[in-house]
Amino acid sequence: MKIAGLLLGALLLVAALLLLAAGQLGFLAGQPPKDLGVRDGRLKPPSPTPNSVSSQAGSHADHPQRSGADIAPLHYTGDAKAALGRLATLLESTPGCVLVTREPAYLYAQCHTRWLKFTDDVEFALDEAAHVIQVRSASRLGRKDFGVNRARVEALRARFEKT
Repeated sequence: MKIAGLLLGALLLVAALLLLAAGQLGFLAGQPPKDLGVRDGRLKPPSPTPNSVSSQAGSHADHPQRSGADIAPLHYTGDAKAALGRLATLLESTPGCVLVTREPAYLYAQCHTRWLKFTDDVEFALDEAAHVIQVRSASRLGRKDFGVNRARVEALRARFEKT
């Protein structure tokens, strides 16, 4: 019995090390979606699985609604372009995030988890008429994200509101 327990422990350790190595080598990053960006004034709808959030979740009537997908947009005062510029600077200074696309009214970043390097796609679209920046954050792989996308957006919101 003692040997079986040791073998099981060794197998679990090897499995954990293999998973960590796979993540560090980029095998868990997934592929970037080809349909990101703003279309008809909206970002892509949130995923039907609980691994994404969107401030425009309710604006996609043709998409099945999912509980927990809604998140508030980022509110700003003053100059819209300056607000988006502040947000871009915050993304660039966020550990694990890489700003991939910076356009006058749109930002796209890829954020990676520390150990396993799972990649999340984070988009922001400037809505000048409403004085908000719409947001969508989604995991590429898996069904659940354990609240990581929501936590990331809320942390960015807190930093954005301080600047």
